[in-house]
Amino acid sequence: MIQENLISTSWFLPELGLTAGIMLMFLLDLAWKQHPRRVLFLTIGCLFFLSLAGVLLAMQPSAPRALFNGMIASDPFATFFKWLFLAAAGLTVLIAARSTEFGRNQIGVFYPLLLAVVLGMFLMASATDLLMMYLAVELVSLVSYAVAGYRQGDRKAAEAALKYVIYGGVASGIMLFGMSYIYGLTGSTSLLGLGAALDNASLAALGGAGQTALRVTLAVAVVFVLSGVGYKIASVPWHMWCPDVYEGAPTPFTAFLSVGPKAAGFALAVRFFWSALAGSPSGEGPAVLTVGLSDLPWPAIIGVLAAVTMTLGNLTAIVQNNLKRLLAYSSIAHAGYALMGLCAASTLGMQSVMIYLLVYLVMNLGAFLVVIVVAQATGSESIDDYKGLARRHPLSAIAFAICLFSLTGLPPFAGFTGKWYLFVAVLQNYSLPGGGWYAALAVIGALNSAVSLYYYMRVVRAMFLDAPAGQVTVRPHLSYQIMLGAFSVALLLFGVWWNPLVAWSQQSLVFLRG
Repeated sequence: MIQENLISTSWFLPELGLTAGIMLMFLLDLAWKQHPRRVLFLTIGCLFFLSLAGVLLAMQPSAPRALFNGMIASDPFATFFKWLFLAAAGLTVLIAARSTEFGRNQIGVFYPLLLAVVLGMFLMASATDLLMMYLAVELVSLVSYAVAGYRQGDRKAAEAALKYVIYGGVASGIMLFGMSYIYGLTGSTSLLGLGAALDNASLAALGGAGQTALRVTLAVAVVFVLSGVGYKIASVPWHMWCPDVYEGAPTPFTAFLSVGPKAAGFALAVRFFWSALAGSPSGEGPAVLTVGLSDLPWPAIIGVLAAVTMTLGNLTAIVQNNLKRLLAYSSIAHAGYALMGLCAASTLGMQSVMIYLLVYLVMNLGAFLVVIVVAQATGSESIDDYKGLARRHPLSAIAFAICLFSLTGLPPFAGFTGKWYLFVAVLQNYSLPGGGWYAALAVIGALNSAVSLYYYMRVVRAMFLDAPAGQVTVRPHLSYQIMLGAFSVALLLFGVWWNPLVAWSQQSLVFLRG
């Protein structure tokens, strides 16, 4: 076992690099406490450790491999999400460096905490054991609770952190309870071994009543586990923490929270369903679920969650006047869209989720960056303060409009590419026996996209058609302007040239198998 762990360590170098970065960033914060360029040096240091993790990740072999006695996996699927996490964290560092929401003495603690969240997300994407799943989710959650209440003396931040802790604690406890059920039924915590423990041979020894009891217990256990995953991606009914936390947390961390942990939650969900509960998937239709779950329409259950999540998120966003709360409910709705790909339970479905999360990273970070720019100038996050933004700072208004059009899913923006693949993956199953509900889900998704156009266009109308509410000048820092321009170009480029995204996601659909 010791030799196996030592061998596994050589495949665990990106995570070790992040761990070293967390400890050293705390020490550097103390060493540079009084240095006049402290923020610059700490920012460079944080970007260095993220880059180091990226270099070590690029050096890893692509062949799937079980590490630490099957606790985690090193495979192309995990690598795909790790690159996404590093990109989200790197952009967040660049945004936070110029944010006024972090004091000079606070930024030094925020950076190592951000690295800790990235480490937890790395483990979430790689976890192939129930215990590692739980530990990874807890690492991300516990650090996020602290950062959500980071603004000292702010009542909204304190309320956000408290609600985050309460909801997170309940979801975590329920998830752990479900995992204990699965372990009691199978005698194993390995995701790769659950399918073998639930095969026909093991069920054949039970009578009819025993098989029924097993299926019911397993169904309850899986629902409990999904409560922890649903909490991370903010899907209904585990979404209630999202608006208050998004509003109360520092906006740079809110931007990161809306893309990083959400993507990690979907990575965990995909691995859980494909490694533990599904047979070999194909591009022809839904993956074959293990016999322990064969009587339960899990794709349909996830489809119902998708429909309810996107509908609640979009309808509630209509009445929001605070941009951070509006984008919070928008984030809930987008979790519903991504769940459409998960419920397709096919290779194309999983690929569409990966493409959508890549695009969502760019368009949501771009939207939150404009919120930061306007809030620094006006001190407000109300839609009214965006009136006449096209005249006060055209680049911010144009970039925000591109992000909102992309979030809606309109061509020729990259958001259309993401939604296109999601809808194709769902409609691909329409012709299968009993697959009529896939068409209904696609219609619900299309109608929700139309609803989202209304509240996104409220902001666009305020920026381009309404007269300025005041004489406040909006002058973002040059680094922010460069980032807004880069986000806009990326959304336009990948809206018409999406082959690189498709090819990368297709190559990354390689899982460690038991």
